[in-house]
Amino acid sequence: MRTTGAARTIVWPGRPNPLGATWDGFGVNFALFSAHAEKVELCLFDSDGTREIERVTLPECTDDVWHGYLPEARPGTLYGYRVHGPYDPGRGHRFNPNKLLLDPYAKALEGPMRWSDAHFGYRVGSAKEDLSLDRRDNARGMPKCRVIDPAFTWGGERRPNVPWTDTIIYEAHVRGHTLTRQDLSPTLRGTFSGLASQPMIDHLKGLGVTAVELLPVQAFTDDRHLVERSLHNYWGYATIGFFAPEPRYMTGRSTREFKSMVARLHDAGIEVILDVVYNHTGEGNHLGPTLSFRGIDNASYYLLQPQDKRFYQDHTGTGNTLNLAHPRVLQMVMDSLRYWVGEMHVDGFRFDLATSLAREAHGYDPGSGFLDAVRQDPLLSSVKLIAEPWDIGPGGYRVGQFPSGWSEWNDRYRDTVRRYWRGDEGMLPELAARLTGSADLFDHDRRRPWSSINFVTSHDGFTLADLVAYEVKHNEANQEGNRDGHDANFSSNYGVEGPTDDPAIQELRRRQSRNLMATLLLSQGTPMILAGDELLRSQGGNNNAYCQDNEVSWTDWEGAGEPGEAMTSFVTRLTSLRRQHPVLRRGRFLHGREVSADGVKDITWITPQGQEKAPEQWRDGRARCLGLLLNGRAGTHLSHDGTPAHDEVLLLIINADHETVPFILPAVPVGSEGQEWKCLLDTGSPTGAPTEQPGEWQPVTGQPLPLPGRTTWLFQLTEPAAQPDTMLSGPGGRAHG
Repeated sequence: MRTTGAARTIVWPGRPNPLGATWDGFGVNFALFSAHAEKVELCLFDSDGTREIERVTLPECTDDVWHGYLPEARPGTLYGYRVHGPYDPGRGHRFNPNKLLLDPYAKALEGPMRWSDAHFGYRVGSAKEDLSLDRRDNARGMPKCRVIDPAFTWGGERRPNVPWTDTIIYEAHVRGHTLTRQDLSPTLRGTFSGLASQPMIDHLKGLGVTAVELLPVQAFTDDRHLVERSLHNYWGYATIGFFAPEPRYMTGRSTREFKSMVARLHDAGIEVILDVVYNHTGEGNHLGPTLSFRGIDNASYYLLQPQDKRFYQDHTGTGNTLNLAHPRVLQMVMDSLRYWVGEMHVDGFRFDLATSLAREAHGYDPGSGFLDAVRQDPLLSSVKLIAEPWDIGPGGYRVGQFPSGWSEWNDRYRDTVRRYWRGDEGMLPELAARLTGSADLFDHDRRRPWSSINFVTSHDGFTLADLVAYEVKHNEANQEGNRDGHDANFSSNYGVEGPTDDPAIQELRRRQSRNLMATLLLSQGTPMILAGDELLRSQGGNNNAYCQDNEVSWTDWEGAGEPGEAMTSFVTRLTSLRRQHPVLRRGRFLHGREVSADGVKDITWITPQGQEKAPEQWRDGRARCLGLLLNGRAGTHLSHDGTPAHDEVLLLIINADHETVPFILPAVPVGSEGQEWKCLLDTGSPTGAPTEQPGEWQPVTGQPLPLPGRTTWLFQLTEPAAQPDTMLSGPGGRAHG
C-alpha cells in the first residue's frame, strides 16, 4: 500500500476499450472485463515488483468493463488487480480480493511465480476444501504485469508468405533447441535471440525448412506439483498470459526481442508459427490456484458444470476449459490472435486441442462462433491456421472435419507410416492414402492436400531415434510410475531395447530412420519435422517429456557425431528434392484422372512386376512393397506466381519387408524404348546418394532389380536425347551408346 503522506495517484475515468493497459504517449488506460465483479482495484508496485505502493479503485464500469486512466503512468509500470465480488463456488463465483490477479491482456509479465498456499482462493487442507475462503495476500509470490511501449522499427521486414504447397514445418522448442549450442554466447542460449542467431538461421536454411513452429511461447506457469518434485512445465501448455511472451525465453525485459527474432527469421525467408493454447489455462480444476481468470470472473471465463457450477467441464484433461461461447472470452482469444499477427508479425498458429475451441452446447460444430470469427477476420484468415483436431470430450476426435482454409495434424498419417515401416501386415491400402495427401479424410469442401499436416514424430511422443530404438516408453524420470504417455507407439527396437553397440542393429536403426523421414518428405501434403530428428536426438525412450527441462529434452548439438551429420545431409537432400520437384507437392489431389499427352495418368500404383496394381492385389495383406508413379507432365498445374509447375516422371519405391524384393522398373508409357531411370534417392546410403545397387542409372530392360529389404528408392525417368553431356560420361557416370 502507499505510504502515509504520499501523493495520491491521479485517476481519470478513461475508456472501456481497448482492454488491457494501453500507453498512448501521455498516460496509461486500464480496462478489465468482469461481468460479476462488485469493485476492481488496480495495484501499483515499485520498480522491482516487491512492494505494493498504491491501490487505485477503477472509477467506471461500462458494458461490464471496469476502467480508469492514469495520466502519470508510464511504460515500465508494474501492476496487478484485486477484484471484489461474491465467493460462492456453487454459483460459479470465486472472487477473493486478497489475491493479486494478472491482467488477461497484459503484454508483459515480470518476476517468477513463487508457490505457496496463499495462491489458492480457499484454505488448502480445509475440511471444506474450496468452499472455504483464504484471506492471505499472495502478491509477494506473484509475477507482475508490466505496461509496455509497443514502438518498434521493422525496417524493410517483409512476411515470407510461403505458399502452403511449398511449406516445410520445423517444430521446435525455443529454450531446449538452442541451450547447448556452444557457438552461441551463454546469454543467448535458450532465448528468442538465440533462435534468431546466425548459426541457427544457417542451420534452418541449410536444412531447407520454411517455417518454425514454436512450442508455446505465451506466458505460462509451472504447476506446483512439478516444482515440488524439482520438475518444470517444459512444454508450456499452461498459459496464464495470452498476450505476453514467456519471460524465461528473453534475455532482458523488452518484448522487442520477440519482434527482432521474427524480423531476422523473416529476412531469412522463414515463417514463424506459434503453438497456442486457448482451450484451457494454468489455473487447473476447482482445487487449482487463483492467478487471473478465476478471480476476475470465473463464471464467464470457464465452462462450468450446469448441474453444479462449483465444478468445471474438462474437455482438455487439464481441469478446465475456456468458455469461448461467451462473447468476451471469444473477444479475448480473437484480440490475442490479432495482436500476435498484427503487432508481433507471426505467420500462423497451431491450435492445441482445437476441437475444444469449436465446441457449442451440442458439441463440436464446424460452424462454431470461434471458427466463423476466424474465417471472416481479414487479418487472421490470411495466415496459416493449423488445428490439433481432437480433445478428450465427447465426440472429440475430428480429423478431417475442420472447415476449408484450415490444416490439421494428421495422426492417421503418423500411425500408418510407423506401422508400415515396422513391418505390420495389411498396411498398403492405408499407406497409399497417406502418401497421396489423405484424400479419404480431406478431399471435400474444396480442401487441398496441404490440409494434411503429415508428421511421423512431434514433441508429444518418441523422437525419430527413439522410435527405432524402443518398443515401450520409459518415462520413469517423470515420477509418475511410467503410467503417463502413449502406449500405442508402433515402434520397434530391432533386437535390443535402447542403446546398443551392435553395429548391425545400429545400421538398421539409421536406415529405418531414413525410411521414415523419406516417406514424410516425399508424401503429398504438408510435412512437419521434429527439431533434432535431423541429428538423431534421443530422449532415452521418454515419450512424454513435458516436464523435463534438462538433457532429456534439450537438443544435443555436440553429441550428434557422424551419424547426426549424415542424417542432416540426408534431410537436406530430401528437402531439396521436394523443392525441385513440384509433382511431390501438388496443390490438388491426384486421382488418376488427368493424363499427359502420351496417355500416362498423373498417378499410378506399380507392383514389383512393373505393372499397374490391380484392385484385387490390394487385398494381399502380406505385401509390403509398393511403387508410386507420379507423372509431372499430366494436367495443368501452376505455381503461386502463375508459372507452369511442370515436372518429370518420378517413381517412388518402398519396401518394408526385411527381405530383398525383385522389382522391375516400368516403361512409361508401356512399350517405350531407350528410357532410363536415374536414381535420386537411396535410403541404403547414409546421405541418400545412390549406392552400387541400384546405381545412378538404370535402363528399362524388363529385368528385375534386387530391392533390398527396408529400403526406399526414388527415380526420375529420363530420355537419352534429353540427357545433358555431363550425364553421358565422366566420373561416376556411364557412356550411352
